Amino acid sequence: MNEDSAILIRNDNSRRQLLGSLCLGLAALTTAQPASALPPGFKKDLTSKRKTIIPIEAFKEGPEGLKYFDVITGDGLEAKPGERIAVHFDCKWKGVTFITTRQGQGVTGGTPFGFDVGAKESQGGTLKGLDLGVRGMRVGGQRRLLVPPSLAYGDKGVGEIPPNATLTIDVQLLSVKQNAIGSRVKLVEG
Repeated sequence: MNEDSAILIRNDNSRRQLLGSLCLGLAALTTAQPASALPPGFKKDLTSKRKTIIPIEAFKEGPEGLKYFDVITGDGLEAKPGERIAVHFDCKWKGVTFITTRQGQGVTGGTPFGFDVGAKESQGGTLKGLDLGVRGMRVGGQRRLLVPPSLAYGDKGVGEIPPNATLTIDVQLLSVKQNAIGSRVKLVEG
């Protein structure tokens, strides 16, 4: 080994040591506490993300065996038979959501479901339990419904929902269309 190659090896080792010490120094500087989007002393409220457990005794008796609980009482127009309404709802069986209007909630918030209160299913209506459950609600309100089989799919069942299944429906009343010329409402004809 000649003198030039020995100097080259020494320089190469000193470069590695220099780079190694720089990396260790940078690592020591960046081991500070991770940045947080929340201000110091602030705890994020997760209560709205948790399941709402409502005791069965808190539900009120509705027509034809329907039970309901007002999670939030709205302060807008009241849903009455003969009016066209728009709702968001989640229909569940044994805690598993099988129908929802909140699919793809991103920017658009899902697509509201519209129907005529009091109409038959074949004439622009919906599931009888949902129809009876929204009556008396006010715009902005949220309600949980316990729908007996007679007001849901009855003894026939649908898809994976067996016959005589009791459903839970969480519904939010978005709007009541006042008249044919009233304000425009984004509805899915159902």
